Amino acid sequence: MNQSRLNRILEQMKLNNLDQIIITAPNSLYYLLDQMFHPGERMLALYINKEGKHAMIANALFPSAKHLDTQVLFYDDTQDPVEILKGLLIDGNFGVDKEWPSHFLVRLMKKVPNLTIEIGSVSVDTPRMMKDADEVKRMKHASKVNDQAMEQVVAALREKKYSEIELKKLIPTFYESLETHEVSFSPSVCYGENGAVPHHDSNETMPGEGAVLIDMGGRTDGYCSDMTRSFYYGQPTEEYRKVYDLVLEANLAGIAAVKPGIKIYQVDDASRKVIADAGYGDYFTHRTGHGIGIEVHEFPDCSGVSETVLEEGMTFTIEPGIYLEGKFGVRIEDVVLVTKDGCEVLNSYPKALQSL
Repeated sequence: MNQSRLNRILEQMKLNNLDQIIITAPNSLYYLLDQMFHPGERMLALYINKEGKHAMIANALFPSAKHLDTQVLFYDDTQDPVEILKGLLIDGNFGVDKEWPSHFLVRLMKKVPNLTIEIGSVSVDTPRMMKDADEVKRMKHASKVNDQAMEQVVAALREKKYSEIELKKLIPTFYESLETHEVSFSPSVCYGENGAVPHHDSNETMPGEGAVLIDMGGRTDGYCSDMTRSFYYGQPTEEYRKVYDLVLEANLAGIAAVKPGIKIYQVDDASRKVIADAGYGDYFTHRTGHGIGIEVHEFPDCSGVSETVLEEGMTFTIEPGIYLEGKFGVRIEDVVLVTKDGCEVLNSYPKALQSL
């Protein structure tokens, strides 16, 4: 059990008037226990009360749990884990994980009908926003690996013309060569007008002279990276150069806006204003970014409605884009770490326009 992280969760429980919570989301369990579980349909829950007492309820199929630094209450498939949880409860408000399957929750509500239930995940999500020294080290390493993987992608594109789907299948092998054995999300490879769809699903399209957009990330030592770079096969057109330069300016404006004490919507505003002032506001169709850490998308989002105040240690993406239907799309994405007086960009792969 990571005691300092547990203490931060206990502080949040007090602020949120929670006397006890359960954590069931595998990524949040990893945050505290540094061990990843994939329980499938079986119940796996870490119970914590306001006094700091904790216990894990785990199926006997997960014997590795016995090595955890907490009491472990094992059950088998002939037993009801909800009944075990009932035995741990104390009087007071009970926070449940936002990802806990409803069939467990409904059974608990029937067993303890007077239980006051709240969503408890905010007491975990808030501490997870601010990365500690170990997490920062892992995040920096993950982004360094991502830079190296992008170098391999560009080298592959210059050596041979792959279809979108062929290159997408190659990308995990680049991470493997860098001892990263899991992508943090399904890579996006977009040629030409396909890049105008922000979440285009790569297909058999072959590259011709025109735009190339690569969005990719790996999960290294438990932490995620995420980066987008846009390129051009051949000589970029005047329109493409204009849009590219605009998106890069918006990316840099968002980065420049980051500092502790401002609200995260101000970062979105800074990036979006650059694009809107140039007349392309209607073509920037998504938020500027998202939190990142153990998960590639985690709290908070970097949108125009996010009131979250930036604090030192937060990590999130800045990824403005312009998408011109039937033509091309340009997106430039970096992961940033909020520092004492600004931010540090964790990616170092170049952002100057490259021809392939």
